[in-house]
Amino acid sequence: MSIKWRVTDENAKVTVLQPNSPLFNYPNKIADSDWDHWVQERGLYFPMAWDNHYETFVSMADPGEDPFDGEILMANYGKGTYLYTNLVFYRQIQGQVPGGYRIFTNLISYGANK
Repeated sequence: MSIKWRVTDENAKVTVLQPNSPLFNYPNKIADSDWDHWVQERGLYFPMAWDNHYETFVSMADPGEDPFDGEILMANYGKGTYLYTNLVFYRQIQGQVPGGYRIFTNLISYGANK
């Protein structure tokens, strides 16, 4: 892994690529403010390539860098879903960042509203 494949600016702009996805609407409606006050960095060790079955959900970059869009990847697999993220939730939970909790809750709740 290369450390250049990370977003270290905790205030880096986040673009939600699929705002209507349940990932951003259930059980919490995720807003721009949920990305505020993150601790230390946004994400580490971004994948640079993935199978075309995966969908991407967010894009972000450190200032002056090209954006990454592999922070949340999801693909249907059999009767289930494979979801990958490299967002730094452990720092957000430890730092009690409300948006970190809300986004993490949505990720682990995916499919529960069907």
